[in-house]
Amino acid sequence: MEIESVTCECCGLTEDCTQHYISKVKAKFAGKWLCGLCSEAVSDEVSRSRKKKTTVEEALNSHVSFCGSFSKANPAELVADGMREMLRRRSAGYLSPATSKKFARSNTT
Repeated sequence: MEIESVTCECCGLTEDCTQHYISKVKAKFAGKWLCGLCSEAVSDEVSRSRKKKTTVEEALNSHVSFCGSFSKANPAELVADGMREMLRRRSAGYLSPATSKKFARSNTT
């Protein structure tokens, strides 16, 4: 089993992976290799956008554009920023007005 260094085509982070794993990731993301964080972000975008029928390629292009808007000077900062953004997006669904109604006082005695 040969280990190979590969660079994420979104954020520039480098990881050491097997050729088999690299092939699986590339097959899933239109021939592009993505790190774990970027692959989660793209997959999350596709699953959240089922109503709009966003394709993997569209979500990938959107994420590449998002990553390109940041300086690639420090990949570790990009990972932290990406995690922060992903957590914001995921928690946004939990902060809806309907949620606050669950905790309202009941008028019954």
